[in-house]
Amino acid sequence: MSSHHVRQRYWARALIGFSAMREAQTSGAHRALAALESQGYIQQLVTQNVDRLHQRAGSRRVIDLHGRADMVKCMVCDYQMMRHAMHAEMARMNPSFAGLEAGHAPDGDADLETDFSTFRIFDCPRCRGILKPDVVFYGDVVPAERRLAAQVALAESEAVLAVGTSLMVFSGYRFCRTAHERGLPLASLSLGVTRADALLSYQWRAPLTPVLEEAVRCLQFS
Repeated sequence: MSSHHVRQRYWARALIGFSAMREAQTSGAHRALAALESQGYIQQLVTQNVDRLHQRAGSRRVIDLHGRADMVKCMVCDYQMMRHAMHAEMARMNPSFAGLEAGHAPDGDADLETDFSTFRIFDCPRCRGILKPDVVFYGDVVPAERRLAAQVALAESEAVLAVGTSLMVFSGYRFCRTAHERGLPLASLSLGVTRADALLSYQWRAPLTPVLEEAVRCLQFS
C-alpha cells in the first residue's frame, strides 16, 4: 500500500470488481448455520471470510477474524468508513474508469489492465492518510482483540466444528489445535482434506448445504 502506483491499480480495479462481492447472495449453508444458532446449537461462529454473508443470512454471534471487506480504514488515524461511500467518491473523481467493464476476479478484484496513472485515489477525509480495506491481507496479523475474542469463545465451548475450510491458514488452524489440546470434540465438514485431519474426532467429506440443512431439520425436533 506504500506504492502510489500499486494503490492506483488496486482501487481502479476494485471500483469495477467489488460489485460482485457486494451483490453476492447467501447460500443454504449460510442460512443453515444461522438457523442452528437460533436453535441454540452454535454459540460462536468464527469466520475467515470477509464478505459478511453470515450476518446477511441471520447469524448474530460472528467474529470476522480477517475483517470486513465492506469497510475501509485509515492506516494513520484509524478512521473508518463504509467502502461503498469511498467507491462513490472515486467514481465521481474518475468518471472514465467508473464506466469501464471487466471480468470479475476473486476478492472484489477485476481483470483489468490499462494505464492507471491518471486514476485519482480518495484519501482519508480526516487526516489525508492512506485508506485500505479493513481486512487481514496475506502477511498481516489478525488484530489481537479478534483473536482473544475467539479464544474466549473457545474456552467456553463444548465442541468445535470446522465448516467448508481446509484450515491451511494458521489463523484458523490454531483454534482447532487448541481444541484438540484441551480434549474437545473436533469435527470437520468439507469436501477435501484439511490441515487438521490428524486431530479430528469426526470428519464428513460432503457438500455443505444438504448436510447442514438436514442437521437443522433433525435437531429442531430433538
